[in-house]
Amino acid sequence: MGLVNAWKGLFTSEPSNPTVLPRRRRGYDAATSSRLTSNWSVSNSSADAALKGAIAPLRYKSRDLVRNSPFARQAVRAIESNTIGAHGIKLQAQVRQQRGKRLDTKINNQIEQAWSNWKRYDSCHTAGRLCFADIEKVIVRSLVTDGEIFVRFVRKPFGRSNIPFALELLEADQLDSDYTGRSSKKKNTWRMGIEQNEFGRAVQYAFLKKHPGDTPFGTPVGQREHMIVPASEICHIFVSNRPSQSRGEPWLSSSILSLHHLAGFQEASVIRARAASSLMGFITSPEGELDQGGEVYDGDRVSEFTPGKFSYLQAGESVTVPDFDSPNSEFPEFMSAMLRSVASGCGISYESVSKDFSKTNYSSSRLSLLEDRNHYRSLQTYLIENFHSRVFDAWLEMATLSGALVLPSYDTEPERYRKVRWIPRGWDWIDPQKEIVAAKEAIRAGLKTQSQIVSENGGDLEELLPARQAEVLAAQQLGLVFDTDMSTYQKDSKISGNSNNQSDDKEETT
Repeated sequence: MGLVNAWKGLFTSEPSNPTVLPRRRRGYDAATSSRLTSNWSVSNSSADAALKGAIAPLRYKSRDLVRNSPFARQAVRAIESNTIGAHGIKLQAQVRQQRGKRLDTKINNQIEQAWSNWKRYDSCHTAGRLCFADIEKVIVRSLVTDGEIFVRFVRKPFGRSNIPFALELLEADQLDSDYTGRSSKKKNTWRMGIEQNEFGRAVQYAFLKKHPGDTPFGTPVGQREHMIVPASEICHIFVSNRPSQSRGEPWLSSSILSLHHLAGFQEASVIRARAASSLMGFITSPEGELDQGGEVYDGDRVSEFTPGKFSYLQAGESVTVPDFDSPNSEFPEFMSAMLRSVASGCGISYESVSKDFSKTNYSSSRLSLLEDRNHYRSLQTYLIENFHSRVFDAWLEMATLSGALVLPSYDTEPERYRKVRWIPRGWDWIDPQKEIVAAKEAIRAGLKTQSQIVSENGGDLEELLPARQAEVLAAQQLGLVFDTDMSTYQKDSKISGNSNNQSDDKEETT
């Protein structure tokens, strides 16, 4: 019987003594929905799905803020200035000799001279309005306000250049975001104006021939004439935040609401201060009617506060003027807190946006500047990899095909001639005395080269050394001696040392 009962127990639906397991909590409190998070709506949208309906309003609001908000404009100006600088990112050719592997100075000079001639405004820009440094600045500004920009390679000569190559800048609005759906090519799809293959690689772009907002200048409303441009002719510049992202989002996106509320608060505070500072008053009289040339209050409400205005009231009427408590003591702190939020959203320091250095000391200022510079260096690297390198490769190809540059064996080894070094803008030392000493020690210890030190400050050693040589020779020819000439300094030191030794010997002999 025991064996039978045991056999039956195997098929019993409910255990005789069930074990009640404790109720487990979720591993993440933030994943739960509670009274405190009931208004927090989230979705599992892809990167493109989230951008599809939001990208246009974000651009419009971002541009409006840059036009009207001084802080938004300053944020754009700070990123542009620190990333590009006054003269843009410089090209330094690095072609090496086939034998010896030394730099081929002759060929490098030819490439750099041809590039310098081409990057003028009438040659590198199809519209003939922007030099290459200006194009770089427009790209950075567009990334901040629009999130993306398109650069089209036009293989035709413009201006004084004999190289059939120029750049056309296309705003994000011109790429038709509604051009979405299946492609005529198998396994390809259109996503917000970009035809992509099965791997997500861009194949071609659907641009509107005219800017959709150019209606005051003859562009019909709703005009949808397209031009399909191959991806090989387009340099799509945007910073991708998600792997599957096809379009760029404005860098001001996370700061738009803060900037909008800040502008409203600032306007209200100014109006409040103006009302509080308006000297005015009200006059009452038992007679009621006073002939004061139209200044008699005749039943109309007093609706505005005008400085120096005194209005007459009817008999028995009175007006209570509120205490505006201006200036508001909380105004500076609130502005500072909001601007810190805006600066964080833009990826730069509070001082860069507000231009307020009253609360900084040397240590905090140095830390803030170094952090900003690391951010700007990453932007410079991104532009070099995604824009400058592509432009130079296409330019070099057209320069050799047109005969403007004669480069031996370019057809068989083009990669040899594509070796270049891009020198972005640098920054002045925060503490020159200390940092110059540190730079010397780094060079002596073999941790850095002199070229690296010069590049970090935005210079070019190949330009610096010949200029330095010419400067020293010119001084020698004029009979001028400076302590910056180390050869003269060392010579004088040896002479001084010998004379001292001789005098010492005489004293010992005596």
